[in-house]
Amino acid sequence: MLMTLIQKEIMHHVLSVRFVALLVMCLLLVPLTLSINHRNYRQNLLDYQESVKLTNMEEKIINPSMPLEPELEVSKLFLKPTPLSVFANGLGDALPSYLGMTRNGITQGPPATVSDSIAHLLGHLDFLFVVGTVFSLLALLFTFDAVAGEREAGTLRINLANALPRDLFLWSKLIGGYIVFVVPFLVAFLFGLLVIVWQGFPLGEPEVFPRVMSLMLASLLYIGVFFAIGTAISTYLDNAKTALIVAFTVWVFAVLIVPRIGFVAAKLIVPTKTSQSVYLEKTALRENFNAELEERKKEIHQKFWKDRPKASDEQMFAVGEEFDKLVQPLEGAYKQKFADRTDQIDRNYQREKARQEEVGETLSRITPTSSLIYLTTNLTQTGKIKKHNYFEAADRYYGALHADLFSKIVDHASVRSYRPDDLDTIAQPPPIAVPSLDETLRHSLVDVLFLCFFAVALTTLAFLKFFRSDI
Repeated sequence: MLMTLIQKEIMHHVLSVRFVALLVMCLLLVPLTLSINHRNYRQNLLDYQESVKLTNMEEKIINPSMPLEPELEVSKLFLKPTPLSVFANGLGDALPSYLGMTRNGITQGPPATVSDSIAHLLGHLDFLFVVGTVFSLLALLFTFDAVAGEREAGTLRINLANALPRDLFLWSKLIGGYIVFVVPFLVAFLFGLLVIVWQGFPLGEPEVFPRVMSLMLASLLYIGVFFAIGTAISTYLDNAKTALIVAFTVWVFAVLIVPRIGFVAAKLIVPTKTSQSVYLEKTALRENFNAELEERKKEIHQKFWKDRPKASDEQMFAVGEEFDKLVQPLEGAYKQKFADRTDQIDRNYQREKARQEEVGETLSRITPTSSLIYLTTNLTQTGKIKKHNYFEAADRYYGALHADLFSKIVDHASVRSYRPDDLDTIAQPPPIAVPSLDETLRHSLVDVLFLCFFAVALTTLAFLKFFRSDI
């Protein structure tokens, strides 16, 4: 009986106008967005390669006779685009294009949106947007009248009067509508993959194909959540028009408003500084320490020459070395003090940012759309994990440069310099860590569980209401 009801529901949807609209949108949007974003990825990759090449062409040999200013970027760590960004751009346009290494700390280059800022105003169209925004709305349009429409037309009473179990009736509505919806989606997804593979997308790579399949499964789960939402709304209302209005209102809040309100509220609940303000704070701290150190050195200089007879030209070099040895412990103490203060500033800033992001993520997960975004961007290596690994690689690179170069620069000796035998060339930037699929899924487990919870809870809610309804 269930199969017969499912077949009836499938035919009902296939012969409707909404199925034609779904089919057209799937065949147009999915392959088109994948193709366009693959071209954008190839252009971004070319820009990245040219930037790295240009940086490598610059002189890497440090001239010991030239002062190394605290604000000078001695090297850069560039962000390499990932092939999976064709599915979800994520933070690709928001992250800095490079991180510069200076004695004052890490500076951030301009984001990718700077070169295409006007187009960015119109929004970014990718596979994640199509699934999260367009298909979620279409899923509600497929289900808002699943029960309300039958009740309004009077056919629900007739069907249940023929000893048709209520659970089979509702399951047929859910399963039949879901099959009609996902088949065009999967066909369009497969066609889109063929298009970008023809354009050169590395689908066969071991780290790419499993992630694409996981992305497809996440999309199917997300669509199932909105099928459950639409069915639950339909069981609670008797009028199809009212159900449509309520479904659209729920979609606006769930997809467009609530995911953004979470981080807006987090900024008010847990305010924090900007990265540029932290950099300026460390720059001002260095200047204050330098001024204080100069005052101390003047005092030592006056005591050093107070009772000392005037030295000859031959003795001046030896006397200068003696004075440098005298102030060297003081310089080391101030350098360590500055390092401790800057480390404390960085730790406080990172703690505040982590707390703010944690609050924002927690608040935004009220809706399944946020969970889909977090899960998808992590799978495509354009989300929070990529951001964390990017800045973590910059911290490791800065630590290596500090140990090899920055810590050996003497600012306040008779001649500002460093020992040329300590470093011949600047170390190359380290690679940005790429987590495996298992690590990504473990990190995104909470989002997977949230999507499963929404699907199960809302479906259960729809069944409980339908069982208790007075037909």
